[in-house]
Amino acid sequence: MKITEEMVDTISALSRLKLPEEEKVRMAGELERILEYVEVLNTLGTAAVEPMSHVFPVKNVFRADVVEPSADRRDLLRNAPIPDEEAFLVPKTVE
Repeated sequence: MKITEEMVDTISALSRLKLPEEEKVRMAGELERILEYVEVLNTLGTAAVEPMSHVFPVKNVFRADVVEPSADRRDLLRNAPIPDEEAFLVPKTVE
């Protein structure tokens, strides 16, 4: 397929690029080479290839989400430098 300067203008406008005139000629050649390669890819037989979402097999590496009892609050607060009945007390940092 022959890429014209008008096509390059349309593509550059859609991609919000401003190309100088000498760049348009080079871009037309590059787009033609891309389309030629796509035509080569279209000749490949892919009917027997199963569609996939990833190149490599994907597996879940996270553990199962199991509800377990948490540690006792009194045991956790026993190591606090300034203990409270409900939380760790820390010095005020913002006035």
